[in-house]
Amino acid sequence: MKLSALILITLLLLSLAGCAPGPNNQTGTAGPKDTVAGFWLGLWQGFIAPFVFVISLFKSGLNIYEVHNNGAWYNFGYLFGLMCFFGGGGHQSRRRR
Repeated sequence: MKLSALILITLLLLSLAGCAPGPNNQTGTAGPKDTVAGFWLGLWQGFIAPFVFVISLFKSGLNIYEVHNNGAWYNFGYLFGLMCFFGGGGHQSRRRR
């Protein structure tokens, strides 16, 4: 029993490790319009990401994430935009009387 549990956990960890993202080699490089996406573009793209995802299922060549970005600030804006779209998640944490 212990051996099968160990094998199962090992397989689960290996499959999760295979899903880990790699480095973005295009961070800090200019895109086709000679711009690098920053916080504000990340915020906007995070906010519209759910809509763009649905459209990208029917239209090819449409991405929901800009790879030509400035790194952490773009990622922060993107995640903040997603949180704003989905309500942030903090409004249900307070207790109701």
